[in-house]
Amino acid sequence: MLINKQEKTNFRPYPAQAQAVAEACQEIFHQGMKADKAVEKILKADKNRGSKDRAFIAEQVYELVRWYRLLTHIAENEPYQEKDWFVLMAIHWTLKGLSIPPWREFEFISKDKIWKSYKEVENNLAIIESIPDWINETGEKELGSAWPAILHALNEPASLILRVNTLKSNVRLVKIDLEKDGVHAVILDNEGLSVPNRKNIFLTNAFKNGHIEVQDFGSQQIASFMEVEPGMKVIDACAGAGGKSLHLAAIMKNKGQILSLDIYEKKLIELQRRARRNGVHIIEAKIIESSKTIKRLKEKADRLLLDVPCTGLGVLRRNPDAKWKLSPTFLEEVKITQQNLLRDYSSMVKPGGKLIYATCSILPSENENQIKTFLESKEGQLFTLENQKTLLPNDFGYDGFFMARLKRNE
Repeated sequence: MLINKQEKTNFRPYPAQAQAVAEACQEIFHQGMKADKAVEKILKADKNRGSKDRAFIAEQVYELVRWYRLLTHIAENEPYQEKDWFVLMAIHWTLKGLSIPPWREFEFISKDKIWKSYKEVENNLAIIESIPDWINETGEKELGSAWPAILHALNEPASLILRVNTLKSNVRLVKIDLEKDGVHAVILDNEGLSVPNRKNIFLTNAFKNGHIEVQDFGSQQIASFMEVEPGMKVIDACAGAGGKSLHLAAIMKNKGQILSLDIYEKKLIELQRRARRNGVHIIEAKIIESSKTIKRLKEKADRLLLDVPCTGLGVLRRNPDAKWKLSPTFLEEVKITQQNLLRDYSSMVKPGGKLIYATCSILPSENENQIKTFLESKEGQLFTLENQKTLLPNDFGYDGFFMARLKRNE
């Protein structure tokens, strides 16, 4: 929750901004709306807001969601009405060393009381890092002494990371194009760019022309880990809106075939739209209508990507509202789903082909343990583990991911 000098100098909130933040938080915590959708809705409600207003509102919403438990603990009350969110804003701003505006909503705020309450819980990891007890207990159990540093990193605001579509451009040309649109970017590797100061990337020519996609640097590592080559038949079996399918197409130089499967047609429609903008023509999007869809693809894939449903604990810095919506029951249920997908979908890999299992979780119970269990099963005995790795946010600096590559025996 540290503040930088520039933020302190530029901190000039207006009541209308704070009201928008309160309305968005009400949608998230009382209507069950996802944080990104709530922010999108509140920003669309007033198109006259300038870029600075929009950035401030979005940032404050995510900060209140991120630190919800700590802030409500200090407030000694959970927010039920929009006015209650003003109290949480005052607490948050105080902890960041910012001046509280002289508004009537803040007239009873005591900075001394806020700091006293904060110091009382400094040694309580779950409260000070603002995480539900059950997630903290799970993290301690599965990750041991590494957990506090991982948890702290998960509370860092997410960076804006771009992947350059190498079918159309390269990082150096895209960097120049972005600068022309007022966006400063830092080159990470031959495909990745980081944007330190948040901008609306979707308005840039680079995005409109299909030269870039928004994709975290951790997520970008999965496609290269798959060891695909032009001409292969690749199945992305949990494709969603297709970020990894698009990346695979670029690595394959638009040669071969990518079959992108999902159970949600709406996501596949979005994938097709993105593929057109990216100039990708080797992707076929197909909805999974029943188990027959999978059976018809038996032993067809040179590479199979299983980017399975998971808790998403590795991407909490990007989706902080998820930690308030997850439950121990969901964790147990999703582990069953993961194992079922490994068992049922692995049949699509041809002899000599490879299965890549991936999650955006950092829990061994969703990752290494799942691979171990699968390899001990009847279906898993057809495979040999080649490599597996976990990208931890505190070590890697970006979102947390796990990936394992298994080769089917010939």
